[in-house]
Formats: sequence, C-alpha cells, structure tokens
Amino acid sequence: QVQLVESGGRLVQAGDSLRLSCAASGRDFGTYDMGWFRQAPGKEREFVAAIRWSGRSTYYADSVKGRFTISRDNAKNTAYLQMDSLKPEDTAVYYCAADRSRRWGSRLSDYGYWGQGTQVTVSS
Repeated sequence: QVQLVESGGRLVQAGDSLRLSCAASGRDFGTYDMGWFRQAPGKEREFVAAIRWSGRSTYYADSVKGRFTISRDNAKNTAYLQMDSLKPEDTAVYYCAADRSRRWGSRLSDYGYWGQGTQVTVSS
C-alpha cells in the first residue's frame, strides 16, 4: 500500500506559477503509476495528468497541455505538478493518485490510492 499527501496549494493570481507536491509513504513508490486530478466546486473530479512508474511517459488533459508538467523523483518518493500560466478556471482541489495495475488511465477508477487534496485558487 501507499499513502499520499499533497501540498503546495495556495491562492495565486492569473498568470502565476505553482508547484504541487505529492509525498508518498509506504513501500515501492517507484512501482506506482501516478496521476493528478482536480475537482472544482460543483463539478466532477477530472483528470489532469499522469506519469508512468519509470517517469519516461506522461500525458495530459487538453485543458492543461502546454501549461502543466508532471514529474516524479522516485528517490524522494514524491510526484510533482508544475503549473504555469495559471487561469481562474484552474481553481480546484487537486488530488494525486497512485496505482500499480498498469491501466495508467484518465479515469478515477484507474487509481486505487488517493491523497486528501490541496486547494489551488487562481484570482483574476
């Protein structure tokens, strides 16, 4: 099993950058594929980005492609989401997720482990 704790969320202005971290405890972090999701008020949780266990492959939702970068440091048991050129519509609670099933998908059901979330608010 793996436990996930997100951090780094805060209030920023449109155009700013922010880096979220997802610290994992437990064994074998380097064997988990990781994902970031977000949930805005009144909306369903949606996929943002994913990275393979090796870090060699990534993919993104169209809404963040070119602005957000997912990465990981397996030696530090941490995944990251670098968010640049933030927009007010990026305001949401951001969650990291992990799984070893190798589905590596964009659906919530593709991930078996979730953090508690961190709030990102982007003012206009």
